Amino acid sequence: MTDESVPAEDRYHGFPDGFFTRLDEGDDPGFYGQPRLVQHIDDGAIAAVRDLYYELGLDGEVLDLCSSWVSHLARTPQRLVVLGMNALELDQNPQAHERVVHDLNREPALPFADASFDGAMCTVSVDYLVRPLEVFDEVARVLRPGAPFVCTFSNRCFPTKAIRGWLATDDAFHVQLVAEYFRRSAGWDRPRAEQRPTPWPGDPLFAVWAHRFRPL
Repeated sequence: MTDESVPAEDRYHGFPDGFFTRLDEGDDPGFYGQPRLVQHIDDGAIAAVRDLYYELGLDGEVLDLCSSWVSHLARTPQRLVVLGMNALELDQNPQAHERVVHDLNREPALPFADASFDGAMCTVSVDYLVRPLEVFDEVARVLRPGAPFVCTFSNRCFPTKAIRGWLATDDAFHVQLVAEYFRRSAGWDRPRAEQRPTPWPGDPLFAVWAHRFRPL
């Protein structure tokens, strides 16, 4: 488990200068202020996301990070909190019980108490995080011991808002990168990664996840 006392610049050691910058460093709320009630991956990839979330047992009290108008859950959990950038999109999410507008790039700290959730997911949005280690720390803080956090992603993105390091690398590197986020942040067991089966020639679907560390 990572020592949280390590300075942030040391935790990011080894990443090239500019890796977490973006082509568009303008105001994120302005960019995401226009509602986009569309699917960002195709039906085959959506089904793969839904199946994985079901397999991982995302149920009980669940946090959907960087959420929108759909959460890709096979069944609605007891309590689903959706956190995203656009209030209208979140309001359209039929599975959500609570909706929180929050900019993780401006403020990685999550507005929830410790050990509040039984699971968390981030669907096709991890590539937009400019302070991923702080966000992953925070997700670990708000999860209960043994709870999973899963990031799914494909090969699509808004290129002006994805980090430069993501745009400059391939799918295999993206998987390694998200696994490294887990390794460098506090509170996780060993990350797992898979390319989930999807119909060819549709969108590929990759997943990296880990569970909240269980104290001895």
